[in-house]
Amino acid sequence: MKEILSIAIILFFIMDPLGNIPLFLSTIKTVPKKRQRIVLIRELIIALIFLLLFFFIGKYSMNILHLTQESISIGGGLILFLMAIKMIFPQHTNETDEIDGEPFIVPLAIPLVAGPAVMAFILLLRQSQNIPPLSALIALLIAWFFSSLILFFSTAFYKILRERGLIAMERLMGMLLVIMSVQMLLDGVLKVVK
Repeated sequence: MKEILSIAIILFFIMDPLGNIPLFLSTIKTVPKKRQRIVLIRELIIALIFLLLFFFIGKYSMNILHLTQESISIGGGLILFLMAIKMIFPQHTNETDEIDGEPFIVPLAIPLVAGPAVMAFILLLRQSQNIPPLSALIALLIAWFFSSLILFFSTAFYKILRERGLIAMERLMGMLLVIMSVQMLLDGVLKVVK
């Protein structure tokens, strides 16, 4: 149970639901109020389908592409590191201003919930001999559920935490992700050296 909880927490941090609240809110602001909840549920379910698909098929695609666990660890660590740096030192851009109408898959489902860092971590989980697939799957579902819960009630969280609270939480998550990304990089490099 400890193992599942630990993996779920890492995945939750990588999904970064608190940091994604402003992007979610700005993306759906043009959607009529009655449709917003429906759009959010649809996007979160699409993200889950994509994550599960990657969970079950990702390992086989790694074999087809001849990717090693070391290369995934180093690549995943780099992606995670860059993502963490963006969380600690955010650049305020209006990426979502270009979206007209109702968002579909991009950017809410992919990459905000099911992003490249999450995919890399899922691949590492599937390649690990020490983590049973069922434990990894349960951890993924737990992380997705709590991320979805936060994003579904993003308006309420935004009202409670405000802009400064969200920035503080995102920077704290960013610091933790920097540590995790360095560990992933070190693990990959040490395996290559051995």
